[in-house]
Amino acid sequence: MSNIKLFESVKIRSYWNEEEQKWYFSVADVIEALTDSMDVKQYVKRLRQRDEQLNSNWGTICTPLEMITADGKKRKVWIDLTV
Repeated sequence: MSNIKLFESVKIRSYWNEEEQKWYFSVADVIEALTDSMDVKQYVKRLRQRDEQLNSNWGTICTPLEMITADGKKRKVWIDLTV
C-alpha cells in the first residue's frame, strides 16, 4: 500500500509494509519538508560530506525502495523506517 502524507503542505511519500507492519517514508521528502531546501540531492550530498559517520552508515540508515516520483514514474528513493 502506497500513500501520500502531508506535512506543512509538503507531500511525503510513504509505503506501508503489511508483512512487517511498518511504515516507510521518503527521506528526500522529509528533508525537503524540514529544511525548505530547493535541491534536496545537493543538501544530502553536502550533509554526507560534512559528517563522516553519517556517510559511512547512509546505506544502512536509508535503503532504496521503489516509489512513484513527481513525474509519475517508479524510481528507487531513499527510505527511512518509522514504526
